[in-house]
Amino acid sequence: MKSSKRGQNTSDLEVTNISQHGFWLWLNGTEYFLPFARFPWFKDATIAEITDVELLHGHHLHWPRLDVDLSAEMLQDPTKYPLVSK
Repeated sequence: MKSSKRGQNTSDLEVTNISQHGFWLWLNGTEYFLPFARFPWFKDATIAEITDVELLHGHHLHWPRLDVDLSAEMLQDPTKYPLVSK
């Protein structure tokens, strides 16, 4: 049995999957994995809180229910941001 090909993503920003280890975020044609170990603000969040994300100015990510803000650059080049919240 073969799975059919996934459809084209028409959104600039979307949470595509959530697991016990983190979640996947589709942003401007690229999918990023945000592990809870590195982004602990999301670990105890509900699905509704994680999926309620806004894209501002094309590069600023904002989770209003969690009061979390990240930039697209933090996801694109995490080596520039070595500090991890504890």
